[in-house]
Amino acid sequence: MNLAAGALLATTAIQAAASAALLTLPAVAPLVAGDLRVPTSFVGTYLSLIYVGAATAALVGGAAVLRVGALRLSQLSLLACALGLLLGLVPSTVVVALSAIVLGIGYGPITPASSHLLARTASPARMGLTFSIKQTGVPAGAALAGLVVPPLALAAGWRTAVAAIAVLAVLITLSAQPLRESLDGDRRRDARFSLAHFAAALRLVIATPALRTMAAVSFVYAGLQMCVAGFIVAYLAEEVGLSLVTAGIGLTVANVAGVAARIGWGAFADRVLSPRATLALLGGLMTVSAAATAMFTSTWPLAAMLAVIAALGATAIGWNGVYLAETARVAPAGQAALATGGCLFFTYVGVVCCPFLFGMLQRASGSYALCFAAAAVVYAAVAGTLLLRRPAAVA
Repeated sequence: MNLAAGALLATTAIQAAASAALLTLPAVAPLVAGDLRVPTSFVGTYLSLIYVGAATAALVGGAAVLRVGALRLSQLSLLACALGLLLGLVPSTVVVALSAIVLGIGYGPITPASSHLLARTASPARMGLTFSIKQTGVPAGAALAGLVVPPLALAAGWRTAVAAIAVLAVLITLSAQPLRESLDGDRRRDARFSLAHFAAALRLVIATPALRTMAAVSFVYAGLQMCVAGFIVAYLAEEVGLSLVTAGIGLTVANVAGVAARIGWGAFADRVLSPRATLALLGGLMTVSAAATAMFTSTWPLAAMLAVIAALGATAIGWNGVYLAETARVAPAGQAALATGGCLFFTYVGVVCCPFLFGMLQRASGSYALCFAAAAVVYAAVAGTLLLRRPAAVA
């Protein structure tokens, strides 16, 4: 296996395991909420807490890559995700909230670390495709959570299902170890951390127009993507009237569509439209699919609902590879990890804000459908802004 293939395989597997970890509790949110005696919509608060940790850790990740190596940082991060899952087994809302923050701290550095590895090993002509393949790990992990966790939870209890995903994360961490020396050969043991290193990622984004655009778009797209992933099971089960297992299949369909679409959109942005135009097109398609999702009722045929959910997944979950490849492309030479960490800070702040607001709107209105309709309006606004405003010059 050559270096590029090893980097792509390792980063994709680690990303998938981390994504599954993040969505394990949301995949069985009604069961967890029942045990903790809180409303199911509080899954939005749980997701927001995850990304409070992730936003901070993303900035740390861009600097830590130099000291410990990108692959070792990814391994340590995935172990933190496993620890966060195990903390979530404690029957206490306070400890579950803490587990969400620990999960976020583990999740945050994974993408800057993988961007460093892929920017160093991937062919420039296939940058969009390579990053998109790696980003299929996000919906693949979420699909795993949707497909495996609800049935296992019903058969053996939700705590057993959570522990199983934690064990999977540990196993994938160990499986990446043989690649460590070859992929972390550029680490610098003399590198030091300081607050200046963390602030440098934010300064780089603010000073670079193209990076500012990527950060702003990802703030909205990532936040609403997490609303789709975090609330679709609760919406289908509690409001539309599907069984928990069927609702979990809906989550899986959305994420399987996202896996395929990330590869397709990456190739599309490499060969057909510019990344900015591709992101605008995706925003328009997100608008249509989110609006259709808001129209679900118990009278809809299951096949029709799954088709709409697949379209929503292909767009709302399919955009990330284009965004990350463009971020790495416009970053100054050798600073892909720093630029990605800086942009991801804003990405994760969006993920903190949007699920929290989505959950608040649902509790105020009593309607998940209204929340998805509101998401469609936001998607439309971002797509229109990308189309109407001229692209900023690349620094």
